[in-house]
Amino acid sequence: MSPLDQLMKHLAKLPGLGPRSARRMVLYMLKRREAVMLPLIDALTRAAQDVKGCTTCGNLGGCDPCEICRDNGRDRGLICVVEDVADLWALERSHAFRGIYHVLGGTLSALEGIRPADLKIEKLLERVKLNETREVILALNATVEGQATAHYVAERLEDAGVTISKLAHGLPVGGELDYLDDGTLAAAMQARRKAG
Repeated sequence: MSPLDQLMKHLAKLPGLGPRSARRMVLYMLKRREAVMLPLIDALTRAAQDVKGCTTCGNLGGCDPCEICRDNGRDRGLICVVEDVADLWALERSHAFRGIYHVLGGTLSALEGIRPADLKIEKLLERVKLNETREVILALNATVEGQATAHYVAERLEDAGVTISKLAHGLPVGGELDYLDDGTLAAAMQARRKAG
């Protein structure tokens, strides 16, 4: 297999890319070797060598503990539980949360054989007991698996003496009812509150 074919094959495996997109990316990079391809190779090599998983929360970064866990300006009494690092990064982009995080590493799934022991639930319980945690926010996806996991974690935290909350679900800002899926509409109706 030629180097071009190998590169296209590897790029096509990335989420959101297929063979055509991979081919376009390879051509783009080859036309701009100095400006795009070589810096990308360097960045990929450095990331492969230097990015670590945080042993405290599960985030990815250049140090352990991660920058968020080391930030003394964070409210350590608030722990936001997420399924994956991508969810943590999404919340950080919003600048809406100034506590600390806990990445479970997935959700419970009977179909995929993911059990409580496969997730970092015990580590969460340890963190809640060791820290002065006031509230645990369950920021799991609004899927069947996410909600089942949130319910299980909430049950496990019942005796921990902390407030357990979850993200609101419903209508997005700017959303039009006609374009929303049934689950979002149902969640919005159930989570309705007094107007005004």
